[in-house]
Amino acid sequence: MAETNFTKLTDQELKAWSMDVWRTARQNSFVMNMSGEGINSVFQRIRELSRTKAGTKAVTNLVPDLEGDGVVGDYEMEGNEEEVKAYDQEIQVDQMRNANKLAGRMADQRSVVKFRETSRDVLGHWAADRIDQMASLTLAGMDYRFRTNGSLRPGFTHNGTTFSRDTGVAKPGQALADLEFAADVTAPTAGRHFRWDANAKELKEGDTTALTQDDTPSYAALVELKAHAKDRRIKSLRAGGTELYHIFMHPKAMAKLKLDQDFLANIRNAGQRGNSNPLFSGSVVTVDGLVLHEWTHSFTTIGAQTGSSTNAGTPGFRWGANADVAGNRIILAGAQALAHADISIPEWDERDHFDYGAKPGISISKILGFRKPFYYSPMDQSEEDFGVVALDVAM
Repeated sequence: MAETNFTKLTDQELKAWSMDVWRTARQNSFVMNMSGEGINSVFQRIRELSRTKAGTKAVTNLVPDLEGDGVVGDYEMEGNEEEVKAYDQEIQVDQMRNANKLAGRMADQRSVVKFRETSRDVLGHWAADRIDQMASLTLAGMDYRFRTNGSLRPGFTHNGTTFSRDTGVAKPGQALADLEFAADVTAPTAGRHFRWDANAKELKEGDTTALTQDDTPSYAALVELKAHAKDRRIKSLRAGGTELYHIFMHPKAMAKLKLDQDFLANIRNAGQRGNSNPLFSGSVVTVDGLVLHEWTHSFTTIGAQTGSSTNAGTPGFRWGANADVAGNRIILAGAQALAHADISIPEWDERDHFDYGAKPGISISKILGFRKPFYYSPMDQSEEDFGVVALDVAM
C-alpha cells in the first residue's frame, strides 16, 4: 500500500489539496450551492476585501429599489434626479480551523484507508456542515451557542446545567460563539418576524410564547408571507422575467405542509402530471412565485428543553405558553438575504513532528464571515432586515 508522505508535497500540491477539500465542502454545502456574487443572489458571496476608513474589510453593498415617481411630461429632469441609496455594511471575518492526527505510523500501515484522502473528505464535510449551521443561525437570528435544533452546544451552561463534550466547560476558542462575527448575529426585526395563527389564518406578531400545537404551516401561511414581503418591498430575485422568493423550512415542517389540502390541490394542478411533478419526485417545489426548500439545518426547537409556563420565551426551551411546542422558524429570503464573506481558499497544512514524527497530522483553516444585512425601510419607517422574513410555525 502506498504510504502518506508528509515531506514531499510541493507548494502546488498543497494548493491542489486545499482546492480539493474546498471542492468537497462546496459540493456538500446547501448554502454555498446557492451562493452568487451579484446583488441578485439570495446568499451573496463576498470574495474580495474593500478599503474603508477603518482599514481593509469585507463589505456588502445594499441597493434598495428607487422610491420616487420621477418626472412627467416636459417638466425639467435636470436637477430632479433621484439619488441611488446604498447601504454599506461590514462583515467581520475570522478563521475557522480543524485537524486530524494519525494514531501513529504503524496504525497507518495497517489501515486500508489512506489518511490524506480520508482527511480531505471528512474535513470538507465538516466545513460544509458548519458553514450551513452558521448561515442558518444567522438568518434565524439565533445565538451561535445553540445548535440548529435548538439545543445548547457543548461547553455552555443554561439554568445550572453544563453541556460538554467530555467533562467541564469547553476551552476558550473551541466554540462557534467565539468567532468575531458571532457577535453580529441579530434577532429578527419587528417588521420581519411573525408567527402563524392557524385558527385566524393570518400572520401575528412574532411572539413565540403564543404559538400552539395547531399552528402548523399551510398554503395560506405561505400566501400571507409572500404578500407581506411584496407589500414591504423586500427585493425579490429576478429570473427570466419572473420574481421569486426562496422559502427555507425543516423537513418535518414540509411534511406538515404536504398534508394541507390547499397546498396539495395547488401543486397537483400547477405541476405537470407524472413522476416529474414535485409532489411525487421530491424535488424543489415552486408554487406561486415561492421556491420551497427542505433544509435539515433550518432552525427548530426539536432539540430544545421542554419546560413549563415559567420557561416560556426563554432561549434553550421549546416555544408556546408552556414551552412545550416543537417549532420551526421558516425563512422567506429575497435578494441579499445573507452576506457571506468567502475570503481565499482554505489552507491545507501537514505536520509530521508530533511524537518525534511518529504521529503526522493534517489541518485546514478558512477565513470567512456571515452577516444578515439590515437597512432603514421607508415602508416600515424603521430599521429592518433587508431580505429576510421569519415565520414561526409548529411542527
